[in-house]
Amino acid sequence: MTDEPVSREYLRFIVEELKPFIDANYRTRPGRDDTFLMGSSMGGLISLYGLIRHPDVFGGAACISTHWPSTMMPDNPEANAPFLDFLRASIPAPGAHRIYFDFGTAELDAKYEPHQQQVDAIMHELGYEPGPLWQTSKFEGEGHNEGAWNARVHIPLTFLLGTNDNEK
Repeated sequence: MTDEPVSREYLRFIVEELKPFIDANYRTRPGRDDTFLMGSSMGGLISLYGLIRHPDVFGGAACISTHWPSTMMPDNPEANAPFLDFLRASIPAPGAHRIYFDFGTAELDAKYEPHQQQVDAIMHELGYEPGPLWQTSKFEGEGHNEGAWNARVHIPLTFLLGTNDNEK
């Protein structure tokens, strides 16, 4: 077993093997504007990373209760800078992708708000405005668990699959 991250290999598998297999064997809309990533916790983080690494493949990402790396460094804001700089330099420019974030206020999610606010500030810096292409939602009293995510899964799905007013 390795301690090295396998995120690039995971995304390579999705982009080069899984998605082509699904598109070849099922009736899909294979284009970028109909292809999304969605995950919770670290799955939310890899979903955003997938959009960053493959903006030509994925039209959006829903990042539910995203477990930001900076969550592990709450008393050391300087340690957050490289990660935030990476996001600032890497998130696709506004206009062509949908990006959804959310978090609760209970359990592990209770630690996420200040980190999500930093990411939201970067979204603003990049020119994103809350609306059909970017949304961050806070769910009072909701925790970091499958039940909470299941209860609100319709929200990110509607966000990703809804009509983009800019496309009309």
